[in-house]
Amino acid sequence: MKFSDKYIYASSEFNNYDKFVPAPLFRKSFVLENLPEKCGICIGAAGFYRLWINGTEITKGIIAPYVSNPDDIVYYDYYDLKQYLSKGVNVLGFMLGNGFQNNPGGSVWDFHTARFRGAPRFAFALSIDDAVFEADESVKTASSALYFDDMRCGERYDACNEIDGWNLPSFDDSEWSNSLRCEAPRGEFMLCDAEPVKPTGERIKAVKIYEGECAPYTKWHPKAVFCDLQEKAEKCVGFIYDFGVNKAGIPELKINGYRGQRIEMQFGEFVDENGKLHYDNIDFYPDGYSQRDVYICKGEGTETYSPNFTYHGFRYCCVSGITREQATEDLLTYVICNSDLKKRASFSCSDKTADKLYEMCCTSDMSNFYYFPTDCPHREKNGWTGDIALSAEHLIMNYDCEKSFAEWLRNVRKAQMEDGSLPSVVPTCDWGRKSGPNWDAALIYVPYYTYVYTKNKKILEDNAHAIFSYLGFLSTHRTKRGTLDLYLGDWCPVGNVRKATTEFTDSVAAMSICQKASFIFGVLGFELQKEFADKLYSEIRSAVRKHLVDVKTLIADVPCQTSQAMAIYFDVFDEEEKQKAFEILLEMIHKNNGFIDFGILGARVLFHVLSEFGEADLAYNMICRPEWPSYGYFIEQGYTSVPENFVIDENDIHSLNHHFYGDISNWFISSVGGIKYNPDGLSHDFVLVKPSFIASLDYAKASFESPFGRIATEWKRNADEIALTVEKPLCVKCGFDFGNMSCINEREVNSSFEIMTFVLKNKA
Repeated sequence: MKFSDKYIYASSEFNNYDKFVPAPLFRKSFVLENLPEKCGICIGAAGFYRLWINGTEITKGIIAPYVSNPDDIVYYDYYDLKQYLSKGVNVLGFMLGNGFQNNPGGSVWDFHTARFRGAPRFAFALSIDDAVFEADESVKTASSALYFDDMRCGERYDACNEIDGWNLPSFDDSEWSNSLRCEAPRGEFMLCDAEPVKPTGERIKAVKIYEGECAPYTKWHPKAVFCDLQEKAEKCVGFIYDFGVNKAGIPELKINGYRGQRIEMQFGEFVDENGKLHYDNIDFYPDGYSQRDVYICKGEGTETYSPNFTYHGFRYCCVSGITREQATEDLLTYVICNSDLKKRASFSCSDKTADKLYEMCCTSDMSNFYYFPTDCPHREKNGWTGDIALSAEHLIMNYDCEKSFAEWLRNVRKAQMEDGSLPSVVPTCDWGRKSGPNWDAALIYVPYYTYVYTKNKKILEDNAHAIFSYLGFLSTHRTKRGTLDLYLGDWCPVGNVRKATTEFTDSVAAMSICQKASFIFGVLGFELQKEFADKLYSEIRSAVRKHLVDVKTLIADVPCQTSQAMAIYFDVFDEEEKQKAFEILLEMIHKNNGFIDFGILGARVLFHVLSEFGEADLAYNMICRPEWPSYGYFIEQGYTSVPENFVIDENDIHSLNHHFYGDISNWFISSVGGIKYNPDGLSHDFVLVKPSFIASLDYAKASFESPFGRIATEWKRNADEIALTVEKPLCVKCGFDFGNMSCINEREVNSSFEIMTFVLKNKA
């Protein structure tokens, strides 16, 4: 397989808001006198591509090959072409989109000024038996009907400019231009090993269609003149399509229209009490370019269109430019997409609220998994490190995402600075260099949890040097007190009131990083690095206890749920102090009438701490109660995914589809279901079964696919008894902790797994 460095493009001009440059088409013909034994193509692109062979599209998915900074890594894909070939003339067809190479919609994060910005370009190596042919000026090119595309803003497509049959062998390309040689991207060439982003097979029709409109867009006041916001010749009737769920993917438009009919599709997450679609929460973009697709009909029967190089996060779509007769259920279909991952865990119980919350967490996880976890599918589409650090455990528990994690970490390592520091988003150009340990922890947490849940040691080996380099950064950026106080803290707190100090949360995160780094170095046998991590951990912990904890009252930092829970969870308190410290946390919660009062950092640990100290019922109630603030309140509001924050003011709605508050899916499985797999991190053949028998539940069941096979639990309440069934592979050892319950049990063994049934009663 050859990674060609011979890059071509159609032109040096590139697309922008004020000057549209259509996405280019390319075609390359070749003649086969006989069918070869082997034939394949390796294609690399700075931007996105679509690929056809003899008119059949074989692109691995949407937004191929990957989303990366081309100064760091340039990704390639390989395709076997043999089954598509015929004797005589064959033709390769290509279409290029802007992707990360040219990203005007990324101006908030400086992507529009990136050093690599330019027209999309690509290279390929066509292998026919032992011969290799690379892209050159003989590849023909022409403009496509796609006259604007941006990964964040959307697309504009004029079907009147389609070129029929352009990717077929019989097409005459004599009027097409020759391609131009161009500079190859500067990044390292690499085959993409992450799962492709593909349609999941879920195709959703609107549950409701009604005449409506979009609310005025108020958050962006552009100074430039934008070239596609002209007044239309006739007033368009708008229709709101409500698909019932807030997910991510692409629309499929199917219409019989007249030539020149202009259809605009504006996507958004919520409507007001009058049914008007709002998209102010999807800010950062000029009006008309915030998740908007435009399609112009050619008027030749039934036309079908889906975006080529973008995707959207939405529940609603306002379709304008159509008639009432055209506003049918079949006009628009929601095609759900995400990285092609398999589910490896499950949870359900007798409470529909908990079931719905688990489903909402999974929805947000997958809506935001497009090669790597993004913060939201509609607005930023960025790989925020803090979001990924918070979600690393529940993602690897729920999905087989270790390959995608490993690929993203490769990009993180490329983005790391010489001093060991990390940006807050990856990929980036050079933006967001101030984040802090709770964000930077992704470099350590992702490989750590991947190893714990999958036994994948290579991910530790690949990242060990970068982790050690980051410890060096931490060690040289402490305050005079020996603590850390860098930048971002307990983000998106309840009521937008942050209580925990950044100095405390940064310092405790640094402790956790050192502790997990020590574990990683221990697994790898890196004794000197382990010694450094242990020493740094001890120094930071001592500084935290000296300056940020009252060791007499055992109150951590500013008294609040986040700080007290973090101090317990991350071992700021000694073991003999934790019970008293927990009683103080419990008092804080009761004084707040049993409501949550934290940001994303507190949310990650609080419920696990409550369960560990025998208060799982309180944790369950805090999560599921219907009043604000709670997760259950999201359901009361009609949300179908997990929002970015706990808001009550409808005028302050942020993203309604984030994953960083989703660790409750982990808590449902590990606490309510009781599956605590590999609790010490080193025992991949061991599971501790420790269910929390929530008083308000009649039953609960959970499962997890371990490296050795499926582990499952199910418990049912019957009067004063609980029947618990545990299923596990024979090779996995099992420990039990039933709290104040005594039991008798029965076992059933077959050739591959063991089933144990317990009858549990309260101890006398």
